[in-house]
Amino acid sequence: MWKKSLALVISAALSSSVWASSFEAITLGSKGGIQDGNLTSFMLKSEADSNYVLLDAGSVVNGLIVAEEKGTFNGIEVPEDSPYTKVGYMLREKIKGYFISHAHLDHVAGMIISSPDDSNKPIYGLESTNKALMDNYFNWSAWPNFGNDGKGYKLNKYQYVNLMPEQWTPVSDTKMEVMALPLRHSGGRSTAFLMKNPAGEVFVYFGDTGPDLVEKASAMNNVWENLAPYVKQDKLKGIIIEVSFTNSTPDKSLFGHLTPNWLMKELSKLEELSGEGSLEGLNVVVSHIKYSLKKGEDPKEVIKAQLEEINDKGINFIYPTQGEKMSF
Repeated sequence: MWKKSLALVISAALSSSVWASSFEAITLGSKGGIQDGNLTSFMLKSEADSNYVLLDAGSVVNGLIVAEEKGTFNGIEVPEDSPYTKVGYMLREKIKGYFISHAHLDHVAGMIISSPDDSNKPIYGLESTNKALMDNYFNWSAWPNFGNDGKGYKLNKYQYVNLMPEQWTPVSDTKMEVMALPLRHSGGRSTAFLMKNPAGEVFVYFGDTGPDLVEKASAMNNVWENLAPYVKQDKLKGIIIEVSFTNSTPDKSLFGHLTPNWLMKELSKLEELSGEGSLEGLNVVVSHIKYSLKKGEDPKEVIKAQLEEINDKGINFIYPTQGEKMSF
């Protein structure tokens, strides 16, 4: 009898764990440059879906290869009649769209390079981002035009979806919705994507961004204002946000990026809007750490130590490695 009771307890715990996981993210690229092959890109799906989308696409196929080698896709079966490898199947059948925060090369290179063997799918972005993709890359000069708009003959593999800021848009072939929130990035524009599942829970991904005070803008504050209601309802399940440089980097050299000090100052704004202690236990994935060619300490370890030293809010900071799976 006790064995049966123990089995029921274990089964209930496992079921509760699965049920409690609202989103799944897989790191295809964690760096902010200059390490080609490991540039910013995250697969994301809701617990209600079996399909993924990509949040930026700096590294795609190489990230899929690393993830497969680590066993991250072991639970996904390739149909017997599929002509593709596991990597090919993931790219062509399981990834249902790209969300591009801005058109800098370290956020789009993987998508561009893999496009000849990719399947038809949408590219979601602000109108200015999509225009930059068609003008600068898919233009028959840098690369063939795999889009449905832009210069020259259109191969129509990718369909541009222009997102209106602060409006919910359904995400094709998933049960998610997305809201685009503009960011400032060294005077230019970037994007935060707020993803919502059928339960009304949300996950937010930040493209490159500088702090409001340095950017002389209110873009970050606007994001916090949109997120605060979800924090109060305990429906913000996680954040992916960049910290490109250590605290030793002066403001004039940030070029639209964050440091540990600036990240904590920005997150303090979210706590002010949501209530004291509201960020305790919040999962915050630290991305886009710049790879360094210099001898000495690893920037990732320095940033980790600097964040831990000033983390007085009980935030759960996560430092992803390429190919790993995270649940939120």
